[in-house]
Amino acid sequence: MRYTDDGALPEVTDDMLKESLAGALPYTIVILTAGPRFSPPGPDRDPEVAKTIWRHGKRNFALRAAGLLAVVCPVADGTDITGVGIFAATPEDVDRIYSQDPAVKAGILRYEIHPTRTFPGSTLPPWS
Repeated sequence: MRYTDDGALPEVTDDMLKESLAGALPYTIVILTAGPRFSPPGPDRDPEVAKTIWRHGKRNFALRAAGLLAVVCPVADGTDITGVGIFAATPEDVDRIYSQDPAVKAGILRYEIHPTRTFPGSTLPPWS
């Protein structure tokens, strides 16, 4: 669906929202930000930073393949935010996981952890 205005949205009743809220499941969001050793992508990026970010990306894919990191969203818009992830794990487990991340250990990335919840069946739909 392409948004035009709220009039095109489906109707949601109070009962529908209450039912969905009752089934919400806990997750943990990680927000990654640039650390003191970060350098932006591009031809001038420090080669060691590039290698470490590659290892970080491979580790994220391994976490995803293991079912722990449900959503991986790199952010490359020039701000200090470098990525967002949604984990199917407790905040304590996510802290243990991310404290061992190679880019975090190298001071290239920092992370914040936020407990959240979402609704069963939530997915990222394809769009163009």
